[in-house]
Amino acid sequence: MTNSPGMNSIRTPLRKAIVRLVKYFWAGPWTLVGLSIGMLGLITGGKAWWRGGVVEFAGGFVTFYLRWFPLIRNAAAVTLGHVILGRSQQALEHSRAHEMVHVAQYERWGPAFVPAYLACWVFFGLCGRNPYYDNPFERQAFRLGGP
Repeated sequence: MTNSPGMNSIRTPLRKAIVRLVKYFWAGPWTLVGLSIGMLGLITGGKAWWRGGVVEFAGGFVTFYLRWFPLIRNAAAVTLGHVILGRSQQALEHSRAHEMVHVAQYERWGPAFVPAYLACWVFFGLCGRNPYYDNPFERQAFRLGGP
């Protein structure tokens, strides 16, 4: 028995929804970390937005976190799973395309993304290269998403 064209058109949206759900679960552990930091931001006067399948947080504790947390000190924005943390709404707008590349990287690498990113950071640092700009994850984000 062959599938009718109508049956395939039903399966395609369902398949896409399932793939999307799997990506959310795969990146889920880091999304939870990002949501925790974002919630601290909300409690301390920050704001949140839902854009392009991710939650963005800015202000409050999030600004403090981005200014002072080691390795990301003074960052304008950082991505954790399906959460983008930004110093301000303007910082989020400026870095959104770059950070969305990182979201796709989390969807690909899942829980292994941060360890892989940090391993590259250490490797390039030990080789005397720039651990941020020479990191292949950042190079891809700059190439596909800009600054």
